[in-house]
Parts: sequence; structure tokens; C-alpha cells
Amino acid sequence: MAILSAIALAVVVYDNDRIADARRVKGALLKQAFAAKGLSYPPSIVHLRGFKSERQLEVWVGAGKRMKLFKTYPIAAMSGTLGPKKQRGDLQAPEGFYYVDRYNPKSQFLLSLGLNYPNAADRRRSSGLDPGGDIFIHGSCVSIGCLAMTNDLIQEIFLIAYDAKKKPVKVEMFPMRMEGPLYRMAFSIAPTDWQELWLELERAYRTFKQKNQLE
Repeated sequence: MAILSAIALAVVVYDNDRIADARRVKGALLKQAFAAKGLSYPPSIVHLRGFKSERQLEVWVGAGKRMKLFKTYPIAAMSGTLGPKKQRGDLQAPEGFYYVDRYNPKSQFLLSLGLNYPNAADRRRSSGLDPGGDIFIHGSCVSIGCLAMTNDLIQEIFLIAYDAKKKPVKVEMFPMRMEGPLYRMAFSIAPTDWQELWLELERAYRTFKQKNQLE
């Protein structure tokens, strides 16, 4: 965690008019929405959970270890299918454990949050191939491997993460909600390397569901 915190604090963030515009449009609304749920803004901890099959991005926030769900956002566009990203050009959105490593207010998709893909596990799964990179949660409604959230929603998501940027924003990317008959069926026919990853993700999914807190 110490290394992760140091990396997060070392990220260089360039403010510009797009952040100011987002704050003008969404700032007061976010504070009201947080207050309505008994939450303080800005939060000290932000945790994002993406679900590929359901095309949903959950934003969890907190002031301590225990967290509350602030909102579940629909993912407007995301290419690929179930299964991890393994190489450049496969159109897959990644699956695994990540964190926000850059805040880009000059994105071609309005605003974007960069993930630290590929991480060490991604590189191992790529088996020596180029794993690709530049995976973002961003605005607009088009995407190749990223999560497109629309320009309206990315203003909220970006601000929440940006305003808590002194703490690392962890991001978990799941193939789907890892419970129930659909998940069990998908797991039973998944390739072995997918199953190995999914078991790790399932453990994290179940732990968070039980405790609503990060380990």
C-alpha cells in the first residue's frame, strides 16, 4: 500500500478548463447527492468496480475503511467479450485489479481516468506478446477496450476520483457479478487461465460483499 500511495501521489495532474467546467456543472449536484446519502464530499477513499457483462461501473466511497455505494453508472460502450485482455488489438476490456494512475483533462474523450494496465499479472498472461496499454475510463459513447461513460457521467466520475486523488483509487474489473447460475455456467466453460483469474476476482468480490471494505 505504501508503494501504491507513493505512485498515486506522484501522478502529475494538469488542471484546465474542462475540470473547471465539470465542477461548475456537477460540483453542487455531487455535494447534494452525497449529503442525501449521509456522505461527506469529497470522500477520502474512492473505489471503482466494473462489471463487463452487466455494463455497470459502481462508485464506492468512504471516510474510513468501510465504504458505501454512492452510485451505479451504466457503461455506454465497451468492446470485446468476457475474458481478460491479453494483447494489443484484441479489443478486450481488461479484467483484474488496478488503480487510477493518471488523470487526463485533455483527453480526446473529454475527461479520462487511466488504469495501470498492463500490470505484472497482465504481462504474464500475454505470454510474451505486446499486452497493449492506454486503458481508460472516459467520456463519449465509443470505445475500443476502454469504458466509455458518456460526457455527462464522466464529469461526475472524474471529479469524485480527482477530488480524492491523495489516496489511491483502486479499480476492480470483473467479467460479471461473480455469483448465481449465469456466473457458474460461464465459469464452467471458461478456459483454464480465465478460471484462475476469475477465482482471484471471485474471492475479492465475495470479501467486499461481506465487509464493504478494501483489504
